[in-house]
Amino acid sequence: MSLAVRLQTEPVRSITAATIVAGGAAYSGIGTAMTHPIRMFLLQNLTDASLMFSFDGINDHFPMPPNGYLILDITANKTITTGYFLAEGQRLYVKVLGTPTDGSVYFSVFYGADV
Repeated sequence: MSLAVRLQTEPVRSITAATIVAGGAAYSGIGTAMTHPIRMFLLQNLTDASLMFSFDGINDHFPMPPNGYLILDITANKTITTGYFLAEGQRLYVKVLGTPTDGSVYFSVFYGADV
């Protein structure tokens, strides 16, 4: 049994400023749910407005300014089965704080696999 872990990626998820605005005060999902337990992620708000993000689509969890980003290493230095993860099947959501007129939000996720 190898203790090595290979970094893998899922396809980038995105949502346009127009789609976020169309959702109004409600949360809109960013792409599809995750298909693996996620160890790291990169979230980029490449719109021209501040946005609010949620991990459950109901509660506000954190805001992000225009052209902001968040890199979160949740558990990259653990083995395959231990550590904290964003759960398989979880989704990230976004809603307006300001009103974006241009750009998109991008959500890139990374998971571990046996070598």
